[in-house]
Amino acid sequence: MGLWQWVLDNWALVWTYLYVGIDVVLRLISLVVVPRNRRPGSALAWLLAIMVLPIVGFPLFLLLGRSQLPKRRLAKQKAVNRLLRVRAHEIPDSELDEDAPSWLQSAVQLNRELGAFPLTGNNSAELEIDYETSIARMAEDIRTARESVHVLFYIMGLDEVTEDFFEALAERADAGVTVRVLYDHWGAVSHRAVYRAMREKLDAHGIQHAPMMPIRLFRDGAFQRPDLRNHRKMVIVDGEIGWMGSQNLIAAHYDKPANIRRGLHWQETMARFRGPIVSELNLLFASDWYYESDEMLDEQTLVRPSPDTSGTYECQLVPSGPGFVEENNLLLFNQLFYSATRRIVAVSPYFVPDESMLSALITAARRGVEVELFVSEIGDQFLVFHAQRSYYSTLLDAGVKIWLYRAPTILHAKHVTIDDSVSVIGSSNMDMRSFLLQMECSLMVGGTDFMEKMREVEHTYRSRSRQLTREEWESRPRTMQVIDNLCRLASSVV
Repeated sequence: MGLWQWVLDNWALVWTYLYVGIDVVLRLISLVVVPRNRRPGSALAWLLAIMVLPIVGFPLFLLLGRSQLPKRRLAKQKAVNRLLRVRAHEIPDSELDEDAPSWLQSAVQLNRELGAFPLTGNNSAELEIDYETSIARMAEDIRTARESVHVLFYIMGLDEVTEDFFEALAERADAGVTVRVLYDHWGAVSHRAVYRAMREKLDAHGIQHAPMMPIRLFRDGAFQRPDLRNHRKMVIVDGEIGWMGSQNLIAAHYDKPANIRRGLHWQETMARFRGPIVSELNLLFASDWYYESDEMLDEQTLVRPSPDTSGTYECQLVPSGPGFVEENNLLLFNQLFYSATRRIVAVSPYFVPDESMLSALITAARRGVEVELFVSEIGDQFLVFHAQRSYYSTLLDAGVKIWLYRAPTILHAKHVTIDDSVSVIGSSNMDMRSFLLQMECSLMVGGTDFMEKMREVEHTYRSRSRQLTREEWESRPRTMQVIDNLCRLASSVV
């Protein structure tokens, strides 16, 4: 009783000692825990946050400091990866053209080792950069379905632009076609009204659907970081037609009043494929479907000889995400950047590279490779936009041409071309979220005809952009420089 009374009488002193004790303990623990299996830049950023304010920084680290899945979910992902490798053997390998550069074979081998999928030949592809036209064309393809339709998008919602797409799904489901739909939990539910309308439409027609990476902090018996997301975008019809790229299934203004008032809208690039590569897309969808529903789809319905092998493109799918041992997309980009001999064109809405990617691009520019980077003139995400800007000085000094896609459009397309040899298109940004925290889908495509199509897209984007000059960049306000650099530091906390 006497001790308790003393504590009550001296509560301010006790509280001070307790706070200081917790402060010291958290700082010491962080020195041991934070650097474990973590990139030096990320570890330093977390340590700085914790040292400045341990009471806030350390709980945030516990919440957001692990990019890995819980053990039970990681074991499931590893099982999926093993299954992908087995099933991918049913897809015939293709040989590169004789005139392909020698380094491209190394990239193919790297992708096969990381993501399991082989290089496939005899594919055909089309590109679509008009936002509403791509949705209309996907709906048109869905209406041809005889057996199955598989749909996966990070963000999905039923609005005036996507209404016909969902009507096409409903029509085929009512006709007895198997329709399966996956959408990222946070990506979709954050657009509440159109998300609810979508779910009601799917349920009304008996369409199977499931949220990906649902936000349940202690799912699978362990804590799971809430911002691990599935960022892929795919549509597969009968295992014969495949769509993939950067576009979400929602109106170009994302149904946000603030975007509508500002006239803000998104610019995308989508690709439509036919040929053996569609089986790889179907397999990747099946892995995500099993991951969320526990239903293993029949291999015979996923991998089948393509009825259309008239194409000339070699294609290889490269999945990535927290369930893989390596950052597959980052390793692929770096391999290609170091291999380039003449030209690199990179289009990325969120360009916040790690040290290895920044070094690869600067090295390429310094050794005489023409390097162009397309980004948006304005940003929709404050932290990422300003972190991205902090790299412009270094890039400009190295001779990189930076193209700013004019406002009020957000250039959301994601693709890369290397020399005249290979293109990569998909859902992956060039930032640490896409490398570490998000499940992504990238597709490497060889073929001069496809490169010509990519060059046309690049030319269109260049005509809608303006080049950032060194003089303009150096004259920006000092306050903006400070904000950019602070956001760059914060972006390292992954």
